[in-house]
Amino acid sequence: MKKWLAIASIFTLVGTTSCKQPAQSGNSQDTNIASGDTLTGDISLSGAFALYPMVVRWADEFKQLHPNVRIDISGGGAGKGMTDALAQVVDLGMVSREIYDVETEKGALGFAVVKDAVVATVNVKNPHFAEICAKGLTKASAQALWNNQYSSYGEFLGTNSDVPVHVYTRSDACGAAETWALWFGKRQEQLQGTAVYGDPGVSAAVQKDRVGIGYNNIAYAYDMRTHKPYEGLAVIPIDVNENGQIDEDEKFYENSADLIAAIGDGRYPSPPARDLYLVSNGVPEKPAVVEFIKYALTEGQKYAIETGYIPLPETTINESLKKLNP
Repeated sequence: MKKWLAIASIFTLVGTTSCKQPAQSGNSQDTNIASGDTLTGDISLSGAFALYPMVVRWADEFKQLHPNVRIDISGGGAGKGMTDALAQVVDLGMVSREIYDVETEKGALGFAVVKDAVVATVNVKNPHFAEICAKGLTKASAQALWNNQYSSYGEFLGTNSDVPVHVYTRSDACGAAETWALWFGKRQEQLQGTAVYGDPGVSAAVQKDRVGIGYNNIAYAYDMRTHKPYEGLAVIPIDVNENGQIDEDEKFYENSADLIAAIGDGRYPSPPARDLYLVSNGVPEKPAVVEFIKYALTEGQKYAIETGYIPLPETTINESLKKLNP
């Protein structure tokens, strides 16, 4: 129970820091819009930790425009978001992976709303920190790490070090694990390592373990107030050209702004970069839900970068908007 409460506390903290903007009173024009607004209703969302900070930010801004709309948001992983949406337990599921055909057949309708990425994380006090950052990860070394093929950092780095390597993965069905595994040709259920619940859980585990390695969505690897990795964490670069070292054009992990720019122009591979989705069971009919999706795809895109995400290209936005009016 104590462990669960600790993880829940971390989740609340990370969600709060990632969505740091307090409600603003706004200027007179915003006040006039809100006071004359007639939109009412409830919107419920659950699911991916990856999308949680962005949706919280959108909800805060949306309620400034539509104060009579109530929005309830809960985490729990992409699997929960999809299950809840299909069962109509919530209006929208937050899903951080592609929508499967079997889910579409059951009525799942996915709206791509923003782009994100999964990154590998390591403790900054790791005795081999410099070598890890200089060597980086390839698909082959990542697959070996999350297949328990390396028992020491010597095996990972090609040295005689006997320092043990502790690998962490996710215990909950989630888009982060599925996307990370997809990068090197696997599925989430094939990932080995110590299983930890939730994005904030993995982040906390690596922070506490100096020989730990894990993976996180951007918003749980970087503090969006400082744009630097959270205290005790660093992001392991990907050796994209697989030449055994991180070249100058592969060094863009010092802050979230540089990483986001690299994702946007394709220097960071996809996967582990991917689109994030709001998912409904069929075309939404509730006016408040429809307006919230429209807001996320239009006005809400301007909050993406500062919250740690990548805005969608216009073609993707238009594709999602068309789904509201089939």
